[in-house]
Amino acid sequence: MGAISELLSIGSGALEVALVPRIGGSVSSLRWRGIDLMRRLSEDDRRAGNVLGVAMFPMTPYANRIAGNAFDFAARRWQVLPNNVPEKFNVHGSGWQHAWDVTGSGPTNATLSLDIAAGAEPYSYRATQAFTVSEEELSVTMTLTNTGAVAMPFGFGLHPWFDRDPDVTVQFKAGCFYLEEPDGISGDPITLPPELDFAEGRPLPGGWRNNDYGGWSGEATLRFPVRGVGLRMKADPIFKHLMLYADPTKPYFCAEPQTNASGAFNRGRWDDPEEGVIVLGPGESAAGTVAFMPFALET
Repeated sequence: MGAISELLSIGSGALEVALVPRIGGSVSSLRWRGIDLMRRLSEDDRRAGNVLGVAMFPMTPYANRIAGNAFDFAARRWQVLPNNVPEKFNVHGSGWQHAWDVTGSGPTNATLSLDIAAGAEPYSYRATQAFTVSEEELSVTMTLTNTGAVAMPFGFGLHPWFDRDPDVTVQFKAGCFYLEEPDGISGDPITLPPELDFAEGRPLPGGWRNNDYGGWSGEATLRFPVRGVGLRMKADPIFKHLMLYADPTKPYFCAEPQTNASGAFNRGRWDDPEEGVIVLGPGESAAGTVAFMPFALET
């Protein structure tokens, strides 16, 4: 078994977290009282180093797709590369496709780091993920630093995958809904209609959903009645958006806290706080924390 598939386990009490740093700086499993709270990385995918099979990976130096694999910023056109064949466009940046280094670890904590130097793509950055486990929660603090020579637009987020149990429900508050255009590209926001609103909690939609919810309150609650557990996500205000991906033909779904609106890099409204793009000068950093808190469902 190669180093790429090695697990790093941390935990406290009934809450157990396994990391696979060399597979995109990812989480392999999140378990509470022996119950999986995220989709568990299979042994086959772990041995193969398949990042698309993990429980959660980081999105950096931006979240979601860049249409046309290019964006305009500071009077220059910046090119990125397609990175998820057969998709046409770059998705979720580069962090999830690199091995991360373990730069600190203990029984209840671990820090993973990644340094990228601009080459075929324009970004130079250092990213860290600090994982801390208590008996009540898994806390993940992401920090992103521009190590390049010029100011650039950045964003980041977390991409957890959850098992799509037949009775799962999702609950969160948001202010708007970004339409989806061809090839997974995010369009403009619309006022959130009742049939797309999850404020009261509801089952996953029966049809396709791959949309950014803007003006997110920073909290989301997932309930898995068949497992007898739920999971609350609570994110710092820097995470203004929650991406919901749900394909009824797949046994999983995703609810992804992210700082930038999907499609923001193509719209180019860099100063719009609702777009959530973070412009970092050389040496500047941004950080935010997401907590994952399991709880028992009442029987």
